[in-house]
Amino acid sequence: MKAARRTFIAMCLSGALLPAWAQQPIRIGEISSYSALPQGTEGYRKGWELATEEINAAGGLLGGRKIEVLVRDDAGKPDVATRAAQELVTNEKVDLLTGTILSHIGVAVGDFAGRNKVFFLATQPLTDSLIWEKGNRYTFRLRPSTYTQTVALVEEAAKLPGRRWATIAPNYEYGQSAVASFKAALKAKRPDVEFVTEQWPALGKLEAGSTVQALAAAKPDAIFNVTFGADLARFVREGNTRGLFQNRSVVSLLTGEPEYLEPLKDDAPKGWIVTGYPWYAIKTPEHSRFLQAYQKKHKETPKIGSIIGYTNMYAIAAIIRKAGSLDTEKLIAAARGLTVDTPMGPITFRSQDHQSTLGVYIGKLDVKGGQGMMVDWKYVDGKAFQADDAMVRAKRPAEAMK
Repeated sequence: MKAARRTFIAMCLSGALLPAWAQQPIRIGEISSYSALPQGTEGYRKGWELATEEINAAGGLLGGRKIEVLVRDDAGKPDVATRAAQELVTNEKVDLLTGTILSHIGVAVGDFAGRNKVFFLATQPLTDSLIWEKGNRYTFRLRPSTYTQTVALVEEAAKLPGRRWATIAPNYEYGQSAVASFKAALKAKRPDVEFVTEQWPALGKLEAGSTVQALAAAKPDAIFNVTFGADLARFVREGNTRGLFQNRSVVSLLTGEPEYLEPLKDDAPKGWIVTGYPWYAIKTPEHSRFLQAYQKKHKETPKIGSIIGYTNMYAIAAIIRKAGSLDTEKLIAAARGLTVDTPMGPITFRSQDHQSTLGVYIGKLDVKGGQGMMVDWKYVDGKAFQADDAMVRAKRPAEAMK
């Protein structure tokens, strides 16, 4: 009898006597612009892969169920992303959706999630409309919004002496939102400033010569930049050649992120005030554990996408644990107000708009050893620069608040 009992217990622990559904993996549908924006998604994928391995190795979720991630490439096109989401939900029977990086893609998948009542944790898209005008009760977001990052930068921009400002941003959802938020926030702090020109290159198609010439012709004291990726590299190099940045302040979103800073090498423009990720200088125990594990697995240094992807998968795990289920309504209830420990410190998903309080690293650019780096940086808690409840109620649909 003792031997039979030991066998029974062993079979229970191994899952052999669990019902079939309890042994099935938790299927997560992941969508991102892997082919359209490899610079911003390669590290991201490596980050969530590491987190998935760690979670599964630690015993999985919901009584031992492993996470299985089903990946789809949206090719940077909203219609492709929507079809991928439909296929993942209908054919693959995923339990929830996550991912996206480009803002218009995030909005498209968020709209799909709302219409089809599927839980969606948007990882990297920054547009404010994702959680405001086009928000819904099924969509949550991890990364700090455009509003949060921009308003945090305005704190530094308002200290600059210049009055005449120019802006340059890609002409799509993210760029438009960033410029609008920056102008409104800076004018509120500095009513004396004026905006003398706006440049709106098509995403990925910046004509550097004419754009730099137009900016210089306006004779601004300072520039707000929102370009990234290949557009950023073209803008920086042409601006350096033509002296656009000499004796001018530049405040720039994303430029301090390794994805976009490392390719510039010693062309990195010194003195720019940027948001980014100074992984080489963060010494907290939580970040050090992530950094060590990431470098051990991938034999490379992390990008901002790496730590975002890693954090995203642990956030999903925390939501599922709290819900104790994969039921969509229970996932929503669990995510609202949930606090999650991350390599960047604890974050909370706000109940009122489903935005996490993940923060922003802000610093200045310098060049050391032939490579651009962030110096004089600080971490700004996201909750200090988020919309108040009145602003959320004014912008977010009433049904999304239920």
